[in-house]
Amino acid sequence: MDELKLIEPSHGPAPTPAIEDVVPAERGTVYVETYGCQMNVSDSEVMLGVLKSAGYSAATRLEEADVVLLNTCAIREHAEDRVIGRLSQLSHLKMKRPDVVLGVCGCMAKHLSEQLLDRVPYVDLILGPDSYRDLAQMVQEARGEPALDVKLGRSETYVGLDPARSEGVNAWITVMRGCDKFCTFCIVPYVRGRERSVAAHEIVRQAEIAAQEGFQEVTLLGQTVNSYHDGETDFADLLEQVARVEGIRRIRFTSPHPSDFTPKLIETMGRDPKICPFIHLPLQSGADPVLEAMQRSYTTAEYRKLVEDLRAAIPGLSLSTDIIVGFPGETREDFDRTLDLMRGVRFDSAFMFKYSEREGTVAEREIPDTVSATEKGERLEEVITLQNGISLEVNQTYVGRTVEVLVEGPARRPGQTSGKTDTFKTIVFTGEAEPNTFVDVTVTDCTQKTLIGELA
Repeated sequence: MDELKLIEPSHGPAPTPAIEDVVPAERGTVYVETYGCQMNVSDSEVMLGVLKSAGYSAATRLEEADVVLLNTCAIREHAEDRVIGRLSQLSHLKMKRPDVVLGVCGCMAKHLSEQLLDRVPYVDLILGPDSYRDLAQMVQEARGEPALDVKLGRSETYVGLDPARSEGVNAWITVMRGCDKFCTFCIVPYVRGRERSVAAHEIVRQAEIAAQEGFQEVTLLGQTVNSYHDGETDFADLLEQVARVEGIRRIRFTSPHPSDFTPKLIETMGRDPKICPFIHLPLQSGADPVLEAMQRSYTTAEYRKLVEDLRAAIPGLSLSTDIIVGFPGETREDFDRTLDLMRGVRFDSAFMFKYSEREGTVAEREIPDTVSATEKGERLEEVITLQNGISLEVNQTYVGRTVEVLVEGPARRPGQTSGKTDTFKTIVFTGEAEPNTFVDVTVTDCTQKTLIGELA
């Protein structure tokens, strides 16, 4: 499994999605903080949709909420530590208002489950990622005594539950849940369960609702999204069906697995202009022995060939990736191979990490950690320096070009606006434009992370 990307650790929790046109708040108000990836953001919207149907409304401030839920991540220990720290802060809220229901939901809730009640005994509710259908009932039960449900379901896909989407220009649509890859470093299959795909007609229905709500861009989500198959429809077919939804102009997806790209999917991406020419394609390592130890199911030669096929079929393709350095057994020669592959592929951007053990994974149980912390840190710095240089060079190729931008809103500086290109480049440009509109922008400059431009 490859971690879906959205919220970097320094960014803090995502805001509570707004609930519009809610029924009268017979049961009170709820505030949700989201930690982790896009899948968690999507799950938070499902949770709020469930509570909206049960008579709750969204609190604008945490201090005013009757129910406070933290939707959590378990990918890295650091993410769990942040949530524990946040819960410690919220203990003061419980002291002032003992009637507030404080809940921990998501992957961390499943990973730690009953341990959480020992570490933070003032928590009232612990729910795993397959327990949100009964969220309103569980909140009521938690008003009496602590409630816990972290069972994983082989069939739960939340069909029929409409999310209360947050404001913005992109609608998240979860098309599959769970993961069957069992990479040795990854905890996700153990906290989110096995793969199961949402029926294609439900995905199309969600896309139609998103379009009716005014969204022009949708992102299809799954732990290994391109392994999607509902029994009749594969991922290429699903993309085509969503592309036919009136009002949807851009389609993205994340995160695919390199082993699950098919010629049919590649051809579909190259043919349909609504499917954005951007792929997050996790590599993890550029050395075959390390990939084998990670149980990644592809070789570096196969990865390079896939990149060649994708770029041949999809003009202007933008690629991002994941890199882990210092995996147990990684030699300096292995690490140099990763650097060589990065130089050859020239990713637009990358999420780069040094390996750390996750309790409950195969690597933690069976593969001794052989690389020192010092060496991991030095290798990470090398990778970051290399990728920063490549990212800047790639972005410089945009200077002088005019690109179509989906406007997200005002930038930090007055008189400037920010948005995204179809290749998922953030661009800040001079001039004002309404959010959720498309404008043409001429690129005049860039940094390694951002394009800079002017309205064309």
